Amino acid sequence: MARIAVIGAGMGAMAAAARLAVAGHRVAVYERTDTYGGALRRFARDGFSFDTGPGLLPLPAVYRDLFVKTGKEPLEACAELVQVDPSSRHVFADGTAVSLPNASRAGVVAALDEGLGAGAGQRWGDFLVRAREAWDRTRRPLLEEPLWPNWQVLAEREPYPAVPHKRLLRTRRAGTLAEVGAWELRDPRLAALLEGHALTQGLDPRTTPASAAVLPYMEHAFGVWYVRGGMRELARAVYERCLARRVAFHFGVEVSGVLEKDGRVAGIELADGTAVDADHVVAGVSPGTLDRLAGRTPRDDGGVAPQPAAAARLTVLLALRGARPEGTAHRTVVHAPDRAAELDALFGAAEPAGQPTVTVLRPGDERSAPEGHEAVTVTAVVPAQTDRSWEDLAERMVAAAGRAVPGLRERVLWRELRTPADIADATGAEGGAVPVPALAAAGGRLLHPSNTTAVRGLFAVGGWAHPGGGLPHAGMSGALVAGLIVEGPRFRGSQ
Repeated sequence: MARIAVIGAGMGAMAAAARLAVAGHRVAVYERTDTYGGALRRFARDGFSFDTGPGLLPLPAVYRDLFVKTGKEPLEACAELVQVDPSSRHVFADGTAVSLPNASRAGVVAALDEGLGAGAGQRWGDFLVRAREAWDRTRRPLLEEPLWPNWQVLAEREPYPAVPHKRLLRTRRAGTLAEVGAWELRDPRLAALLEGHALTQGLDPRTTPASAAVLPYMEHAFGVWYVRGGMRELARAVYERCLARRVAFHFGVEVSGVLEKDGRVAGIELADGTAVDADHVVAGVSPGTLDRLAGRTPRDDGGVAPQPAAAARLTVLLALRGARPEGTAHRTVVHAPDRAAELDALFGAAEPAGQPTVTVLRPGDERSAPEGHEAVTVTAVVPAQTDRSWEDLAERMVAAAGRAVPGLRERVLWRELRTPADIADATGAEGGAVPVPALAAAGGRLLHPSNTTAVRGLFAVGGWAHPGGGLPHAGMSGALVAGLIVEGPRFRGSQ
């Protein structure tokens, strides 16, 4: 039985902790804040409650597997999952709106043909077929296996089978998501639909590789789910599974360093100077924090270099008088009227102006608001900055959300902001940055550092390590780290 110290109580860290405890190890988690869940937090006031982190769960099979492998009770016995249908409603810049059914390619094709015109659905359906091929080519190395030692193969090879496109007397193939939209989808609304999947993750579709086609594919193939009572309930369920497996939690305790002896991890040092012996240390922190704790320069082991994330999220929490109308979509994406200007403001030097793309979540969950009222969240991607005021942008976000929520301003009882500074406080990420999922191609720019490190016995877990950001990816990283500790360096992932 090994002694294992886990730094942080985020979703990836808790997923690793539960699996390691089931394997017979003695696991203790040290969390600098007063609660668990990382970005999965909740804000409550006057009978209203809101998710302040991720609002929906794609690929729930990751957490179903966690619960199967760590106890007798399945996930559904510990948290109530509800499939969101329609998956999303989209309001485009020209005023066109379309609702897309959940996990139904045929239904999506029909909805797009009806909403955007004949042929639109077929082009999107054909794109999904190609996206599936990219998914099949990258699923194991990017999600189910530890990062390959020859990770350069993933960096150099574009897995998306782009359609040949004749342009200026030359035949070219799309290399970025924006080029896929322009050359293969050939409709600005379909392009906005595609690019929105990258933007939601904090990625610039103009530079994001075509392999990002797996993002919409995952959603269409496996569906999108909500946890009754709010996504915080998923974090609670994982935390309680850890407790049931006798994982010890220490909240309000900051780790100041990782201890080494003879080139191997020996434990951790706490901020009060206490040394804690450990045979293995699992760190669910950002790469910069991990390097500081280990007293090393970034990626001096020759692996994938950590890429600083440029994007965070700004969320407006709206308490509304009046009940949610029957048949209202859970999620509506209101696309920016000028996508190019929005991307320049996010990823370039331009000043933010105009209305951004916003995601409006209206869960219709009786636990989220007093009877006859509604709790709504409005979220936009913003630069990862903690030293600015966000009030002006919040006003424009609410104005954009008014296209999805009739009479919005008249219904507002009160509102609260959750800024990148709040994300930084909850997760420790510099600038409140949100990690992106790992993607192939692009020279390895969107790969994440390996779960193993240059220090034997020190492992990285969570969104800032392989396979990257997002709730499913965090759960996968926990499974990979547990496998590497239990089975050793020859572990090659689930079969």
